[in-house]
Amino acid sequence: MHEYTSTARVWGLTCPGLPEEVSRARRWTRDILGSSPLAEDAELIASELSANAVLHTASGRELGSFHLALAVSAQVIALSVTDDGGTDGAPKVEHPDEEAVHGRGLGMVSALAHRVVVRNSDGAHTVTAELFTSPRPGPGGHPC
Repeated sequence: MHEYTSTARVWGLTCPGLPEEVSRARRWTRDILGSSPLAEDAELIASELSANAVLHTASGRELGSFHLALAVSAQVIALSVTDDGGTDGAPKVEHPDEEAVHGRGLGMVSALAHRVVVRNSDGAHTVTAELFTSPRPGPGGHPC
């Protein structure tokens, strides 16, 4: 296979924006990844990103929803959650004080994932967390 191509399998799930759907997103991720060594990290990421969508965006309002996409290849597991928007700013890592109840989720996702990308489109936000299945080469390095 050419080094710039890969075969990825992609799954999608749309959930109503209800708090109980966060556990559904977590189970769905676990069921797809099975015994992958990255399954637990991906499951936690799915839970955090889904909870953020429900708690902090229009996804958690009446008739709201959020969408998960999971792409799996030999090189990477990419998990994306798209919300319904409805906030002034894009999701970002915060540094709350010790007494804060919220604000640590995206920081935890960033600590677990090898890369986190936030995209805005028509007011909605998509947060994608990537978990590499093997170490990435350094600058100028080439995978062998």
